[in-house]
Amino acid sequence: MSMQPTREASSTLVDVIDRVLDKGLVINADICVSVAGVELLGIKIRAALASFETAAHYGLEFPSGTNYNTDAWKEAQKGKETCPQCGKRVFTEELLSKCCPWCGWVSARARESLLDKNEESIAIVD
Repeated sequence: MSMQPTREASSTLVDVIDRVLDKGLVINADICVSVAGVELLGIKIRAALASFETAAHYGLEFPSGTNYNTDAWKEAQKGKETCPQCGKRVFTEELLSKCCPWCGWVSARARESLLDKNEESIAIVD
């Protein structure tokens, strides 16, 4: 039995960009222009493309003058996890203690917390 490659549903440009920013992309290139064995021009390129969240996670150094007080930077500093049901990125604390705001998935911790609250409210009523 031979293995056949499978593809998920077709990806859009937005999906590709989202994946690149989420995972990060590093480009290392050395360009050399030479004539008759004599190097005339040498260029070394080191570039990284990533979201603020990914860059902060890997400790990439930002250019001087970067404003760290923006809402986007503060949001990038908060931990996020991927929802196991819908695959969207959600703040870890919200995902574990409440539910996924996108699909309504409830973690075991949140489910247990809800059961404890229901038992307390029943005890108060009795």
